[in-house]
Amino acid sequence: MAAKLSGGGGGRYAIEQNSEINVTPFVDIMLVLLIIFMVAAPLATVSVEVKLPRAVAPVQKSPPKPFYVSIQANSRVYIGDSEVDIESVGTELLDLIGNKTPSDERIFIRADQTTRYGDFMQVMNSLQDSGFYSVALVGEDQSAK
Repeated sequence: MAAKLSGGGGGRYAIEQNSEINVTPFVDIMLVLLIIFMVAAPLATVSVEVKLPRAVAPVQKSPPKPFYVSIQANSRVYIGDSEVDIESVGTELLDLIGNKTPSDERIFIRADQTTRYGDFMQVMNSLQDSGFYSVALVGEDQSAK
């Protein structure tokens, strides 16, 4: 006896071909990625309210782990989302970077456009006294509005 392996005709040993794609694993992977991004996105934002002045400089690439110092109009100073004393900004950042060299770290300052110049300079002096010399000023992108 011989079995018919290919060709037309149907018969008892014919195997039907399934030409549909199974999308269930694809949907499962996409749902997992969606959940990961929904959880990680709020962690990457700074929640301190600051009205930024406009900037005309081209947008620069961000460092691996940026440190944001925010200065509000009412002279409150934040590192990330935690409020710190204006005189201790540099020492608080030294604690955050651990055993890294302060001159290698880039600090981003976000200051409200109505911030007093004296408060801004006090933060800058505290950073320089602690060894942070690479400081970038954050402004609102002019093309955003």
